[in-house]
Amino acid sequence: MYENLFSSKKIGNMTVANRTVMTAMGNYLADEGGYVSDKDVAFYGARAKGGTGLVITECTAVDSKSGLGNDREIVVDDDKYIPGLKRMADEVHKYGSKLCVQIYHPGRQGIAVVNGVESMKSASQTECQIVHQPTHEMTKAEIDEMVDKFAQAARRIKEAGVDAVEIHGAHGYLIGQFSSPYTNKRTDEYGGSFENRMRFFDEIIAAVRKEVGPDFPIIARYSVDEHMEYVGQPDEGLHLADGVEIGKHLEAQGVDALDVSSGIYETMNTAWEPVGFDQGWKAEGPAAVKAAVNIPVIGVAVIRDPEYAEELLSTGKLDFVGSARAFFADPEWANKAKDGRACDIRKCISCLYCMESLMSANQERPMGCSVNFEAGRENMYQAENLTKNGEGRTVAIIGAGPAGLEAARILAIRGFKPVVFEKQDHLGGQVYLASKPPKKEKTGWLIDFEETQLKKYGVEIRLNTAADVETVRALNPYAVLVATGSSPIMPKSIKGLDGANVHTPVEILDGSVKLSGKNICVVGSGMTGIETAELLLEQGNKVSVFEMADDIGPGLFFQNLMDVMSRVGAHDAALCPKHKLVEIDGNKVTFETTDTNEVKTFEFDEFVVSLGVASNKAANEEFEKAFENVVFLGDALKTGRIEAAIRTGYMAAAEL
Repeated sequence: MYENLFSSKKIGNMTVANRTVMTAMGNYLADEGGYVSDKDVAFYGARAKGGTGLVITECTAVDSKSGLGNDREIVVDDDKYIPGLKRMADEVHKYGSKLCVQIYHPGRQGIAVVNGVESMKSASQTECQIVHQPTHEMTKAEIDEMVDKFAQAARRIKEAGVDAVEIHGAHGYLIGQFSSPYTNKRTDEYGGSFENRMRFFDEIIAAVRKEVGPDFPIIARYSVDEHMEYVGQPDEGLHLADGVEIGKHLEAQGVDALDVSSGIYETMNTAWEPVGFDQGWKAEGPAAVKAAVNIPVIGVAVIRDPEYAEELLSTGKLDFVGSARAFFADPEWANKAKDGRACDIRKCISCLYCMESLMSANQERPMGCSVNFEAGRENMYQAENLTKNGEGRTVAIIGAGPAGLEAARILAIRGFKPVVFEKQDHLGGQVYLASKPPKKEKTGWLIDFEETQLKKYGVEIRLNTAADVETVRALNPYAVLVATGSSPIMPKSIKGLDGANVHTPVEILDGSVKLSGKNICVVGSGMTGIETAELLLEQGNKVSVFEMADDIGPGLFFQNLMDVMSRVGAHDAALCPKHKLVEIDGNKVTFETTDTNEVKTFEFDEFVVSLGVASNKAANEEFEKAFENVVFLGDALKTGRIEAAIRTGYMAAAEL
């Protein structure tokens, strides 16, 4: 099974046991000052233990004075960091995997205040349109100094016993800023022609090679296509043909492998894809490079399934299949595939909580994964290491949404006997509904995983069963976990919400109300409202979205909002922010504008009111009164997202 995926292959003189590569992703785990932390060691060690052939670290800073991405990023600009790197390498090597450390400088995509500088270094004074930081064109002296910093970083990495170094020239960071005509407007020997724009990258490769010697593997990562068409500038930046030429050029410079990605910050969704991007959507990029070079090519393309990974290898499109988030969601991805247990893989659902949490991470609220609570916490939590003291004691779980299912999974691992009650005829709760809009089928993978695990552990699930006190009491439970979720908010203060043509998103998403050929008003543009609007548009309706806030999608993570709005906009839906719902009366709806206080009336056939959800906790107080050991989970505790549901379910079960 997966003959190519689990065959060995060399990168330079380094033999990698299989073709799986965990590509780099920031994780905010380093200790203060940029030292490798216990969390880092456990994090990368877990991926190696899980069978990943090559583990590539987060981008590490070659210059802590001007090149930090955040204040908990690994730093490699001083020999004092070598012991930590060695500790990390030793942990990865325990499991037969190889470790590669990625080195970079963010350039114009870094944050000046994080680095304590007035402006960020770049090829030219071209401000990034996402982070909007002051930027200056590097002098020749700064360029020379930076080249040496990359070289010395690579030396330290080799001295630490790491197996390879990856030079990060992708995603619009400093090296890529020199390579791309979009960001490089220089008129000296580092700007203009292809050869001049590649000069900075070339000098870094040469300096690194001089420091590490001829036998130490050097991998170059770069964006084969910057996809500027996504921001309405199709003639700007690097295109696929340019990327193929870059690959050939880098091979000629003596690198041992190419790690091919795409995008820059302005086209961020093509580098770190939200749910709307299909598996393999950009596989032709690295495939085109592989056809043009003779060194190994690592490719990324939202690869989630071992079957698809095997196909990419067997058809000669890639030499190694890379993913960061697939291994973040399940560090055992490789071992599960190798052992014929692909159904046990906890797939990344492309929700981008990792990116969102990284951008706002701090010591109290670190980066995380929606579907894998343990991610980044491996030094404290691994299910296999939890105390197995359940002793067959029964725990009643009321509600089979993600919180209840995760709690049942962990309890079963610990030796308890969970019994799950679910009033619906299916599992999943809000996640089941969230998987129904267009392009959201990946969300349902979480429920598939949980269901598979509960069947594996023989967990009893009672569908179509609304639990009550007497039913639960008959089990004589050791504990009762209440995970009954939430319900749509329909304020009684707003007249007309009880009309026959007024619906909740739940009714649209679960199919109990089917609308087609109608003129529909959707009130509320949170993610549920927007995605419900998209589904209605797909079903052939005319849709107008009204929102009380100043902008559509208030509070939504910008990458996810851009993704869904690109599809909603293609349907020419009407978008009306700054409109507060006053009343619905038959086919008429009244709004008051929040900026001018103007009262407006419109006519529609149908209405969908998406004003958020409220916890069902109050409806379950009877359980709290009837049993001594009761814990509320997920939305029943506090309304939130998938991450909160998984976290509360895991923790309640781990601490019981």
